[in-house]
Amino acid sequence: MKEIFLIGLGNPGKKYSKSRHNIGFLLLEHLSNKYNSNFLIKDKLKSSCSEFQINNSTFRLFLPNTFMNNSGDAVRAIVDWYKIDLNQIFIIVDDKDLPLGKIRFRKKGSSGGHNGLKSIIEQLQTQNFKRIRIGIGSPPVIKENNNFNTISHVLGNISLEEKSILDKVFKRVIESLEQLNTKKEEYIINELNSFDKDQP
Repeated sequence: MKEIFLIGLGNPGKKYSKSRHNIGFLLLEHLSNKYNSNFLIKDKLKSSCSEFQINNSTFRLFLPNTFMNNSGDAVRAIVDWYKIDLNQIFIIVDDKDLPLGKIRFRKKGSSGGHNGLKSIIEQLQTQNFKRIRIGIGSPPVIKENNNFNTISHVLGNISLEEKSILDKVFKRVIESLEQLNTKKEEYIINELNSFDKDQP
């Protein structure tokens, strides 16, 4: 039985539950709900976990409760506990450098300034892990106030307009994740990277 480990990045707690920075959490919550599975807190994994099967594969979903900037602590705990190969994990993360609704699936790469990815790279001592980045768009430019602006954008709540785009994105990513065992990875990478939110 093949095992797939999906780790969504975000911040725990109600305050952040609808923020753009929590795209990783939101996507995995959608997927878990689809299979009527609930997340349970597992202290030793520093995460909430949900588990179910799709086509003879076990999907294990994790929402770290370490806060974004220490996401690596949870990823390290998961990798050590399950003694898994890094190619079994997929990190789902928001990206303000991608336009809203764009998807980028990469097998490796730098943090691109994302603190969650930075923490994982530090903990795993490698950049070679798969990540699916979901665009949240860049903050509107307000002169003289750029820094605050980025923080308020990523931690700001998703608007209704954004939500309707992200719902399409989530649906597309979930369909691809469900096929991780039945399709070649390269095919899935191409499928996600060429996704166009404006296609019917």
